[in-house]
Amino acid sequence: MLRVLFSAKPQAWDEYEAPLSDAFAKAGLTVELSRNHTPAQTDYIVFAPNGPVRDFAPYVNTKAVLSLWAGVETVVDNPTLTQPLCRLVDPGLTRGMVEWVTGHVLRHHLGMDAHIRGQDGIWRDGVSPPLAAERPVTILGIGALGAACGQALAYLGFPVTGWSRSPKDVPHLQCLHGEDGLQEALAGAQIVVLLLPQTAQTQNILSGHSLALMAKGACVINPGRGPLIDDEALLAALDSGQIAHATLDVFRREPLPADHPFWAHPRVTVTPHIAATTRPDTAAKIIAENVRRGEAGLPFLNVVDRQLGY
Repeated sequence: MLRVLFSAKPQAWDEYEAPLSDAFAKAGLTVELSRNHTPAQTDYIVFAPNGPVRDFAPYVNTKAVLSLWAGVETVVDNPTLTQPLCRLVDPGLTRGMVEWVTGHVLRHHLGMDAHIRGQDGIWRDGVSPPLAAERPVTILGIGALGAACGQALAYLGFPVTGWSRSPKDVPHLQCLHGEDGLQEALAGAQIVVLLLPQTAQTQNILSGHSLALMAKGACVINPGRGPLIDDEALLAALDSGQIAHATLDVFRREPLPADHPFWAHPRVTVTPHIAATTRPDTAAKIIAENVRRGEAGLPFLNVVDRQLGY
């Protein structure tokens, strides 16, 4: 009998208990899933950063900590966490992100806001969008989420450049890496999508300097992490017209404070961290597979590199 501790916010238990129990059974695992296992009893922890477990030191028999979130920046530096930490790479979450990113790229590409908001009797037929092939898109971060979004946009005809810290090869994308590659990826980009993890190296990757490299009137879309953008630099670029619009789903502080300038800025769209949410049914299958692999002596999926931070 395996004992799996569920450590997330209390209301998540009602969402996950049945999908996890079902997924464990289908994986051939005999599991006692509970919110109340003692540390010494716990074989695995299903973890969210908003759950009760903060100190992992007592969990001396725990074989792995399995995150329900894609991002692990709030836990990866926890000095008590010595067990393997696995982030969530979930097809349901990936599809949600692809749909959100594709929708907002198309929204900006087609100039939809002018017609959606301009219901004032004025026939605005003076400007028509170019074809997708004439609209270069850059995605900063081409892990599982960024690669999937980039391939979806490439399928629609956009020329997509993907940038990562280390070399990668994603079909249908021009892949660049490193500092020189970042300059090249941003140069002339008309739409930039941020899907990087939050690390010391990626903080403020969109600064005044990097925003100035983009095509004048470009759009920024950030469903990644709030600290990827220097907020003051973005506001200045919006005010100058260097950036035409920013659609932001993530922020340094969430919920975004009511007095934050983003709320009132006419060239900013705020969405409440909804770009991609974890789906219990699909996430539970990933969790169960990792437990199955652990019990079979196989490598865990999506183990976090503590030095890289993701």
